[in-house]
Amino acid sequence: KEKIMCEASAYVIQDGKESLILENVDELHKEGNTIKMTNLFGDQKILEAQIKMISFVDNKIVLEKHH
Repeated sequence: KEKIMCEASAYVIQDGKESLILENVDELHKEGNTIKMTNLFGDQKILEAQIKMISFVDNKIVLEKHH
């Protein structure tokens, strides 16, 4: 079987709108209130946020910052 790569783009909700924070995300780890994401190129983003939605069809991750 051939493996299909399906990296996602991560967005955070700011002022009611989705703002792109990282493309080509291939790893996401939740540790307490923190979300750590790494993309194909080794770039990382760490946020205090919660996962609002993941769409596997659209390859999209939407996060919401803790208030």
